[in-house]
Order: sequence, then C-alpha cells, then structure tokens
Amino acid sequence: QVHLVESGGGLVQAGGSLRLSCLASRTIFNINTMGWYRQAPGKQRELVATIASGGSTYYADSVKGRFIISRDYAKNTVYLQMNSLKPEDTAVYYCNAGDKSWSSDSWGQGTQVTVSS
Repeated sequence: QVHLVESGGGLVQAGGSLRLSCLASRTIFNINTMGWYRQAPGKQRELVATIASGGSTYYADSVKGRFIISRDYAKNTVYLQMNSLKPEDTAVYYCNAGDKSWSSDSWGQGTQVTVSS
C-alpha cells in the first residue's frame, strides 16, 4: 500500500478555486486507481473523482465540468483542481489509492474545504 498526505484545503468564497494535492510515499505509476472522496458533516463519504493507471477519469455528476483530477508521476502526486466552488462543496476531502493486489485501500487524513456563500 501507500501513505497519502493531502494539502491545499482552506476557506474560499463561492465561485472561487482551490487545488488539492495528494502526496504519496512512493511511486504512483503502477497504482490501479487514485481518487478523491469527500465527507460533509452528517453525510456519508462520497466519491468525487478518480483517475486510473491508464489515464481514464471519472467524475461525480455534482462536480463534472468544475473539478479536474490529474497526476504528476515525477512528484508522486495527484491533484484535484476545484473551480466554481459552491457552498455545497464544503467537506473534508480525502485522497484514496486502490490496487487489485492490495487487501484494502489506502486513505489520507483528509483536508478541510469550506466554501462560504
């Protein structure tokens, strides 16, 4: 598995942008899937976006067209560019890594994103 550390969260006004980073403890080149989840107060954790080893991406309908997931192999980092932020995007954002050879996924500690109206 892999140790993940998120950064880049903060407080932003509606309509603003933030970029989250997820630094992995080793190469991410051969990890099947990496992604971002979020959990708002009182709600279940939900999938936001994923990027597969082959490069294909997935986005939840709620963020499609506003968020972009990307990766930098040289920096062992996955990013989530969040644009046109809305108050309903407020949540703790978690980085996730999953591979078919692992017994369980790896998770970061989370980073808080707060969008004010």
